[in-house]
Amino acid sequence: MDLTFRQVDVFSAEPFQGNPLAVIVGADELSDAQMAQVANWTNLSETTFLLKPTHPDADYRVRIFTPQSELPFAGHPTLGTAFVWQSLGGTPKSDVMIQECGAGLIPVRGQADLLFFAAPPRRLTGPVGQNDLARALTGLRLASEDVLDAQWVDNGPGWMVLRLRSRRDVLAVQPDWQALKGQSLGVVGAWDSVRDGTGAQFEVRAFVGGGQGWEDPVTGSLNAGIAQWLIESGIAPAKYVASQGAVLGRAGRIFVEKDSGDIWIGGNVVARIAGTITL
Repeated sequence: MDLTFRQVDVFSAEPFQGNPLAVIVGADELSDAQMAQVANWTNLSETTFLLKPTHPDADYRVRIFTPQSELPFAGHPTLGTAFVWQSLGGTPKSDVMIQECGAGLIPVRGQADLLFFAAPPRRLTGPVGQNDLARALTGLRLASEDVLDAQWVDNGPGWMVLRLRSRRDVLAVQPDWQALKGQSLGVVGAWDSVRDGTGAQFEVRAFVGGGQGWEDPVTGSLNAGIAQWLIESGIAPAKYVASQGAVLGRAGRIFVEKDSGDIWIGGNVVARIAGTITL
């Protein structure tokens, strides 16, 4: 079986500076096991499978796999899959694209050269308990005084976020991967306009403690949860830019906007590889 294959770069306009995503098009006949095997083989943080929708309001359906498991929702796979669907001639039923995924229906819209998804509802919110916080501090080699506050912002992948004092503190984190097992942690800190410049307002990093553990280059789902928390609490303005990936040599930029009650998470998407994949 030969299927259309695309690999796209999400959340950066600079070549090879965002988060790569593999997209397998027309994957309706693939089994769960085949999808999992392909995602394990590509060895990217996520691989998506573009399918016909089952919901009458959806334009397309997507399944999202990491090398280890399936996710109900993830941000850069949402934007990357929407880009591929549209670039192959997909026409939405309304003024926005509607993605069907494990988290439900996700609106996606274009604005200039960016794509935005509406941040989905969080499954778990609120302050982090002391036991969970202590475990996170150990995994990130941080002391309690390093953290301004911590919140659950789980919209599918299980994110907990620690807000640090500055961008410099975020970039200085050196995780203990063994202690991070079983945790999905984000850290966020504000840029100082004098020291850091004005290219962004917040720095973000994402750590996933599955398998050997890894740091994700640019993370839409995490930034969605962070935006909901920071905007609702008055810490962040209704419109801002987040930076992610600097420690990994990337230049990710996430554009956040609150509009008509929804929080939209956006970025650039650029195609880098086009071809077929043989299964």
